[in-house]
Amino acid sequence: MAIKIRIPNSTTGTSSGKGLLPRDPVVRAGLIVFLTLAVVFTSVFSYYYLKYDHIIDQKFKGQVFSNSAKIYAIPETVQVGEKIEAREIAARLRRAGYAERDGQSFMGSYHLLNNTIEIKPGPDSYHSPEPATIRVRGGKVEGIKGQSGELAAYELEPQMITALFDAEQRSKRQLVKYDEIPKVLVDAVLAIEDRRFFQHGGVNFMRLAEAAWIDLTHQRHEQGGSTITMQLSRAFFLTPEKTVKRKIAEMLIAMELEQKFTKQQIFEFYANRVDVGQRGSFTISGFAAASQAYFNKDLKDITLPEAALIAGLVQAPSYLSPYRHPERALDRRNVVLDSMVETHAATKADVEKAKATPLKLAPPNVEASDAPYFVDLVRDTVIGKLNERELNDQSYRIYTTLDPELQKIAAQAVETGMKLVDDQITKLRTRRVKVGKKKFETKVLPGPQAQLALIAMDPHTGEVLALVGGRNYGLSQLNHASARRPTGSIFKPFVYAAALNTAIDGTPPVFTPASMVDDQPTTFSYGDQIYEPRNYKEEYHGQVTLRYALAMSLNNATVKLAEEVGYNKVADLAKAAGITSVKPTPAMALGAYDATPLDMAAAYTLFANNGVPRSARWWIRA
Repeated sequence: MAIKIRIPNSTTGTSSGKGLLPRDPVVRAGLIVFLTLAVVFTSVFSYYYLKYDHIIDQKFKGQVFSNSAKIYAIPETVQVGEKIEAREIAARLRRAGYAERDGQSFMGSYHLLNNTIEIKPGPDSYHSPEPATIRVRGGKVEGIKGQSGELAAYELEPQMITALFDAEQRSKRQLVKYDEIPKVLVDAVLAIEDRRFFQHGGVNFMRLAEAAWIDLTHQRHEQGGSTITMQLSRAFFLTPEKTVKRKIAEMLIAMELEQKFTKQQIFEFYANRVDVGQRGSFTISGFAAASQAYFNKDLKDITLPEAALIAGLVQAPSYLSPYRHPERALDRRNVVLDSMVETHAATKADVEKAKATPLKLAPPNVEASDAPYFVDLVRDTVIGKLNERELNDQSYRIYTTLDPELQKIAAQAVETGMKLVDDQITKLRTRRVKVGKKKFETKVLPGPQAQLALIAMDPHTGEVLALVGGRNYGLSQLNHASARRPTGSIFKPFVYAAALNTAIDGTPPVFTPASMVDDQPTTFSYGDQIYEPRNYKEEYHGQVTLRYALAMSLNNATVKLAEEVGYNKVADLAKAAGITSVKPTPAMALGAYDATPLDMAAAYTLFANNGVPRSARWWIRA
């Protein structure tokens, strides 16, 4: 049987070019489109991959976060016989950065044993590393023992007030390493933000699909699908706009970050970068800054409910602000706690106990804890002597004169006092206005808001212990404590001091507190000018003693006394006290010339130091 075999002409097939593609035109067109799209996609992907690879390398090749100088308060001293409990000393040490166990903090450690506390300063301590043991009995310090023997007093570690802010972004940040972040906070963040963080490669596709389905079925954005790595990508490299292009870029950068860094490094970047609220005019950046801002404690010391609150704020820091919206913040905290039960990061019993804990926040008054006007004053002074970049890059530690407890009292006094002032101003501006026939309405006339400055100074050293430069730092950063204005009646004591000096130097006429001065409407001449002061409510008292005239702040009597003493003598005394703007004129006696409240506070130290003034000082060393 003959078998015929047909062998195709290979030359003809090759020359026609049809052997590489299917004969079906539809399939052929589809394949061409697919290959074209694949080439385009590969090209575009490669372009953006290399682009973001370069951007990431540039961002992370050096220092990721800029360092910041830190500002510390004046050291607190514990003395033998002082009324204080050992646990209060321990609390002060914790606020200063000490740990309960050796080696946990470079600042130092302490051990609390019944009524005795052992203090061991670390290598980063303000003090020389000399340990001490403080014994407390019956609420009093019974004794203090150092290496050299019994001590009369012991200086505790200064508390950190704040870190100097990023001048461009007005954010405050305290950098921490992954190992310094307490496990309870890591668990809380992962439970609510990214449960598969340690398993996925930067993008959780299952979660993205779930979020997309929920958004599609509910016709609105209800659930996010971003992982922690994606959130970090957005924070470092992208804008907050919600577009498909940005989401794809976010995913691409996230996958690249996962290839370049370990999970621990990525979480550390996130923990230092994420925004968790606003305090005054500053953004709170990072978990360590949040712990200080919301709880006034070191990150390592936060509790389960506190960790859950911080983790919850990441979603919407402003909307969930525990100061403005405590109910929302509490609900969100409890959602985080329930999530921690689901991920087995906390037991049901611990979570129920944490849920029963109320929000225990640091005072909302930023002036009380951060002393922002004082910090600005220190910052402006220091950068006048040191380069700002060097100051931050080398993490300078700036020790100041601020007393934290006195600062809290000052802030509370301002808050209480200004309420009374506002009430009085409202009463003065309230008018009954006629709005129709026999119809009247009570209206409050518009006007500027009252401002203030408060300075607490040690008159013997000139150290500024507390300072409030305005009623609301968040609304205005103008420091009224260092702003020049006419001194007004607080200048009058210098007129009387110059008068009493005549009894010391013997220059006639000699004045004493019992000397008489005329308090009548008077026209005073100086050169070719005249000056006609008036008393309050046009009330005059005739002949009065200097003591009475000063106590009643009588204008005419004060100018008359300045004239009798000599305008030059009054001006010389004022200039010696630091009020350099004064000129020897009648108006000088009533405070017509400018000075800052800080100048005046320093000038008044003259009265507490036998005529020797002390210059104001607010920083000790850097």
